[in-house]
Amino acid sequence: MDKLKERWGIESNWALLAIFIVFAINGSFAAWVAKPVTDFMGLNPDKISPFIYWPLRILLIFPIYQLTLPIVGWLFGQFKFFWAFEKKFLSRVGLGFLFKTED
Repeated sequence: MDKLKERWGIESNWALLAIFIVFAINGSFAAWVAKPVTDFMGLNPDKISPFIYWPLRILLIFPIYQLTLPIVGWLFGQFKFFWAFEKKFLSRVGLGFLFKTED
């Protein structure tokens, strides 16, 4: 745990626990939100093949997760950590241009 705290720049065990809780809650929340969104879009495993439905739903969970991660992190007092985490992650997947500022 000490290596993880050092890598993430976390000072206390409580902050580390809060970060773990945010990751867990946000993952469940993103999956929960994806269900009504897929229903709204008319995607239902009864109407289309599960081989199409589940990959589409998983692809939908990804942006929901990314959008809600800083929000849930803010609720637990860890916005600064999750905002930096989000920027780093999105730049690694090629979306870093979203955070570039003109000097």
